[in-house]
Amino acid sequence: MTITKVLVANRGEIALRVFRTCSRLGITTVAVYTDLDADAPHVAAADEAVRIDGYLDIDAVVGAAVAVGADAVHPGYGFLSERAEFARALDAAGVRLVGPSAEVMDAMGRKDHARAIAVRAGVPVVPSYAVADDPESFAYPVLVKAAAGGGGKGMRVVRSAGEYAEALAAARREAASSFGDDTMLVERFVESGRHIEVQVLGDSQGDVVHLFERDCSTQRRHQKVLEEAPAPTIGDDLRKQITTAGAHLARHAGYTNAGTVEFLLDNATGDFYFLEMNTRLQVEHPVTESVVRVAGEPLDLVELQLRVAAGDPLGFTQDGVALEGHAIEARVYAEDSFGGFLPQAGTTSLVRWPGSVRVDQALGSNQVVSTAYDPMLGKVVAYGADREAARQALVAALDETAILGLTTNAGFLRALVASAEFAEATIDTTWLDRHRLPRPEADVPRVMAAWVSALPAALDRDHPFHADGFRLGSSPAPTLVELDRDVVVDRAAGTVDGVPVRELLAAHHTLELEIGGQRARGVVNVQPDIVEVSYLGQRFVLTGPDRLADHATVGDGSISAPMPGTLLEVRVSTGEAVEEGQVLGTLEAMKMELSLTSPFAGTVTSVGATAGSQVPLGAPLFVVERADERADD
Repeated sequence: MTITKVLVANRGEIALRVFRTCSRLGITTVAVYTDLDADAPHVAAADEAVRIDGYLDIDAVVGAAVAVGADAVHPGYGFLSERAEFARALDAAGVRLVGPSAEVMDAMGRKDHARAIAVRAGVPVVPSYAVADDPESFAYPVLVKAAAGGGGKGMRVVRSAGEYAEALAAARREAASSFGDDTMLVERFVESGRHIEVQVLGDSQGDVVHLFERDCSTQRRHQKVLEEAPAPTIGDDLRKQITTAGAHLARHAGYTNAGTVEFLLDNATGDFYFLEMNTRLQVEHPVTESVVRVAGEPLDLVELQLRVAAGDPLGFTQDGVALEGHAIEARVYAEDSFGGFLPQAGTTSLVRWPGSVRVDQALGSNQVVSTAYDPMLGKVVAYGADREAARQALVAALDETAILGLTTNAGFLRALVASAEFAEATIDTTWLDRHRLPRPEADVPRVMAAWVSALPAALDRDHPFHADGFRLGSSPAPTLVELDRDVVVDRAAGTVDGVPVRELLAAHHTLELEIGGQRARGVVNVQPDIVEVSYLGQRFVLTGPDRLADHATVGDGSISAPMPGTLLEVRVSTGEAVEEGQVLGTLEAMKMELSLTSPFAGTVTSVGATAGSQVPLGAPLFVVERADERADD
C-alpha cells in the first residue's frame, strides 16, 4: 500500500477505530484536537497530534495534514466527512481523502441531488413536495429534512399546515448548525416503515459490490439507537432487490470507496424507496464487519477504504461475498432516556465496558463529557450464530456495562434489547416516538447501596468499593442507612429491611448478592455524599434528601435549564403576557433543540439569560406568574 501516514479528521471512538487498523497495517497515525480535547483518548492513542481551532475548520485540517506530511485523511463520520469543499481542498493540497471524490459527494452526499440521480437510475423514491409549495396542499404527515448531512439532524415530522412554518425554521437552524447548509426537502412521511440500508464499496477501476444490508429501524426522531445485520424481516427475494438497487445506484453515480445507500421499506405496501446516500463510513459499520465474509474471511471496512484510496482494486467480486451469523449494535449516548432523552454532561467517576463483545468507545473513568460535541460515547456490538443468540449476548453485555458519574442511555438500551417487541422484530422507525419504556425500579440497587454503606469504615480507602479495595468484616449490629429513604441493614442476620440477603462477591466495585433468593450483580461506587449503583446497565444515584437540598426544584412558574447548553433565542420579555404552552425560548445542546414553554397563561416576571448565553443545568431562565394570581394582587 502506498499510504504510509494517515491523519484522522475526527475525534472519539471513530478516531480510535481508524487508528487501530492503521497501526495493524504499519501506517503512522495523526490526531487533530481542540483545546477541549487536549487530554482526550484519541490524542493519546495517535503517533502524532496537531492542535486545531475546530473540527469543522477546513483550512486548519488541511494545513495540519500538509504540515505533518500525511498521505491521506480519513474523515470518519460527521464533521467534514461529507463536505465536498473539504475533498477539493485536500485534492488541491495533494492529500488523498479516504472517501469518494468531491464530484460524487456533490452528486450523492446531498439528499436533493441524490434523489434526482436515483430517479434517473430507475430506483424508486418517496413522493415529495417543493419547500415553497403551499403547505395547505400537502398530504400530511410530511417529513421536513436537511438536504445535507445525516444522523437525524435537521429533521421534523409535520402533521398539519399550521405546524409547517415553525418546523421548517427549526430544521433549518439545526441543519445550518450541524452541516453549514440549511437547504431542505419535504417528502411524504411513511407512518410505519423499516429503515434498510445497503453497504456498498467501489474502487477506482469501476467495480462496485454490496456488502449486504443493515436494519436500523430502532430509532428515535430519526436518530439510530440499535442497528443489526442482516435485516431480520425481509426474505431472500426482497434482500436481493434492495441490495441490487443499492449497488446499481452506486455504480450509476461512479461511486468509489465505502458508502451506504439508505432505503425505507413501507410496512403497509411492501414497497421500498430510496432515502439518501451517506458518502462516508457509517457509525454502524461494525455489524457489517461482524457478519460479512469475503472468500470465507471476515473483513475490515477501514482497511478496504484505505486500499481503495491508495488506488488498489477491490480484489474480489460479488460472488465472493457471503453472510454468516447475526450482529446487533447498541449506541451508548450521554442522555437521560427515562427523563425526556435530554443530553447530559459531567465527569465520569467509574466506567466499565463489557469484555465479552466488541466495544468501540473512547470513554474511561474520571473523564469529562461536555455538550460541545455529539453525545455518543461508544458502541456495544454483539455477534451470534442467529439473531436470538446475538440479542441475548447484547443483553448480557449491557448488563456488564457500567458508567457512573454521568447519566447515559445504557439501561434504556438494555431494557429495549430485552423487550418482547425487539425480540419479535416488530419495532418500526416510529415505535420509540410512540412508546415509552418504564423507568427501572430502584429496589435492587437500593439494597446494594445500603449493604455497601453498612460496611464498617465505608469511606476508607481500603473499602472494597474504592478502587483496588478488598473485603472487610461485617458490622455486628443493625445499621440505619439514609438513602432516598431509610433502610435498615442487619449484616449479622443477613437482612435488608427484613429481606434475606447473602453476599456472594464484593471486590473492586463489583457486588453480587442473593436477595430474597434471586441473584443480582451490580457495580457500586461509594463517595462522601452519594452511593452510585449500576444495575442492568442503568445508573442509580442513592442519597439522603438533605444532600439534595441545594438542588431543590423551584415553583411551578419557574422554567430552569433542563440540560446544560446554549440559549439560542429568547422570544419574550419581562412584563409580557403569555399563553399556556407558548414558546418562551429555545435551548440547544449537542445539536439538539428544545423549546421552553410556559406552563400556564400569565405574565413573564423574569428573564434570566440572553440569547447566545451558555447556561448550566438548572439555571433559572424564565419566571411566569399565573394570570389569576396576578389579578388577585
